[in-house]
Amino acid sequence: MVELCLMHKYSNKLINETSPYLLQHAHNPVNWYPWGDEALQKAKDENKAILVSIGYAACHWCHVMERESFEDEQTAALMNEHFINIKIDREERPDLDHIYMDAVQAMTGSGGWPLNVFLTPDAKPFYGGTYFPPVRAFNRASWKETLQAIVQAFKEKRNEIIEQAESLTSHLINSNSFGLQKPRSAEELFSKEKVKEAFENLMKNADKEWGGFGRAPKFPLTFSIQFLLRYFHFLKDERALNQALLSLDKMIEGGIYDQVGGGFARYSTDTEWLVPHFEKMLYDNALLIITLSEAYQLTKIERYKEVINETMQFIQREMLHSENGFYSALDADSEGEEGKFYIWDKEEAVGLIGSDSEIFCKYYDITDKGNWNEEHSYQNGKNILRVLKKPEQFATENNISVDSLMLILQKGKMKLLEGRIKRIRPLLDDKIILGWNALMNTACSKAFAATGNEDYRSLAIQNMEFLLEKFSLPGSNEFYHTWKNGVAKFPAFLDDYAFIIQALISLQEITADTRWLLKAQEITQFVLDHFSEAETGFFFYTKAGQKDVIVRKKEVYDGAIPSGNSAMAGVLNQLSILFDKADWKEISFNMISSLQQAITKYPTSFGCWNCLLLEMTAGFVEIAITGKNFNAAHKEMLNQFVPNKILMATTDENASFPLLAGKPVKSTAFIYVCKEFSCLEPVPSADKAMQLINGSNRLN
Repeated sequence: MVELCLMHKYSNKLINETSPYLLQHAHNPVNWYPWGDEALQKAKDENKAILVSIGYAACHWCHVMERESFEDEQTAALMNEHFINIKIDREERPDLDHIYMDAVQAMTGSGGWPLNVFLTPDAKPFYGGTYFPPVRAFNRASWKETLQAIVQAFKEKRNEIIEQAESLTSHLINSNSFGLQKPRSAEELFSKEKVKEAFENLMKNADKEWGGFGRAPKFPLTFSIQFLLRYFHFLKDERALNQALLSLDKMIEGGIYDQVGGGFARYSTDTEWLVPHFEKMLYDNALLIITLSEAYQLTKIERYKEVINETMQFIQREMLHSENGFYSALDADSEGEEGKFYIWDKEEAVGLIGSDSEIFCKYYDITDKGNWNEEHSYQNGKNILRVLKKPEQFATENNISVDSLMLILQKGKMKLLEGRIKRIRPLLDDKIILGWNALMNTACSKAFAATGNEDYRSLAIQNMEFLLEKFSLPGSNEFYHTWKNGVAKFPAFLDDYAFIIQALISLQEITADTRWLLKAQEITQFVLDHFSEAETGFFFYTKAGQKDVIVRKKEVYDGAIPSGNSAMAGVLNQLSILFDKADWKEISFNMISSLQQAITKYPTSFGCWNCLLLEMTAGFVEIAITGKNFNAAHKEMLNQFVPNKILMATTDENASFPLLAGKPVKSTAFIYVCKEFSCLEPVPSADKAMQLINGSNRLN
């Protein structure tokens, strides 16, 4: 470590951290501290304001502000003299990020990263913002001006600052109630009318030309697409299917999808999905694999299966740790330039592809002029691969067979991928996060169910074994949030627990191994014991007893990932059926009932809640598969799109689970279709089971 420090002019307290984001700032002239007792006590002892700067490794504007301000010696001197400076990786401490992001949004009406917020010595926020330029620009004060103004105010208007901090903290506490309503009756809540209301409100935001929802920047909003797939499944409204598939198709054809190497970027900066923010996040790819798996089950469109496989290959190639954990993210920048790793000029592409380059470049919109041009505020000559026409149409227009076209494209992509490997890669954020891994674990299970690829089932099992071994406290159902270099850190948060419960339920479905289900039950009880708020039935984001947060928040909005509360409502409902626990069903019902008005009125912010609303309105289908050789029937059943299913399979008579109890096991497989443990006559095939399931759809 001493030799390493000698190579740099400056080193600060971040040098001993493992987060790639914090390590990026370890040699800034700013005296950064990690969040912890040392920095917080120092602020109290020296009676100084705290500057908390929050970001993450793949954040482009975080890198920009570092270069412009945090690497500047004069700016650093000002920060060091007057503030205790704390850097936080939002992915390591999402609890702190949620609190201080809410504070900044309350003060300014907007938020984002980098998030820079000023706190009193007792960690209560009083001022903040996002990116600050080095000189006055974009109608923003410069960073130095902001620092100087805070210094002056902290000296001359201390009482006003303390008053504002107390008021803002009270606001954060009060906002935890988020307009909860008294639980309604089941008849009032779970109705076709309420589901239709959510659908119509969602369609008001739908982009019917380019897919997705709202205007640029456009995020995948996978939960809303899943809701549309379910809505079509249950109510047969073609508008829902068309919008869901349009959204998936336009993303798959656009620059947000890496046409060469697979995998999706975080969001698109334009309406057409052409210019992404090039960072690749594990959770986005997990959620898109889940959604594409459902779309493939429903439609059997082969392109969805191809993209599932391409994205899984990307994850296994670039995001998989040797012990079967998944890394967090790939940066947007390389060599100090956003997207440089992923874009192409035509000359380079032609040189790599060779004789088939004309067709390849035409198909993927690679031109001499470039498609990432002044229209999108970028330089000419650079191309982001995208697809403008379906293969069948393109082949017809260019007098080539579809098979020949696909062969040219496949060979060309392999050559570009081989060429790209030689480039300087974006930074890999190699910390492993429990909740994001659990989402990816569910994605592996869903991908196996949809495609039948055994590698995905094996990966799901290996990853779960890794998570349970490396993240949990020995002999306990308590978990840590992150793991790196053999060390697990930070108490796990609500979404970590909810997502791993979700993953365990999915893993049981694809393996028929009930130990995963029993573990899900144990972890759920731990969450109920340590995260519940008795008055509302909702769950806090942080475990009881955590000392370093000024408020225990309750997250309910579904953002880039599902909220911990919506995920818990879903797993409680499923587990209540699997273990016949009426009290868990009641908690789930009361949670969704309390939010009913909000989730149907603002569906893009409550996508997972609305999926649950639809499933609970339709009622869950309980499927039991028995037989000494049930594998073929099990695989066939998994391949079907039944979003409201609870599924178990067994080779032995098993009275431990309500769904399996009393069902004889014979040499051949039989499938039981049940509701509330009342079963129809068993059938020998998935086709016959689906006839029974479709016949019981009460939303038709």
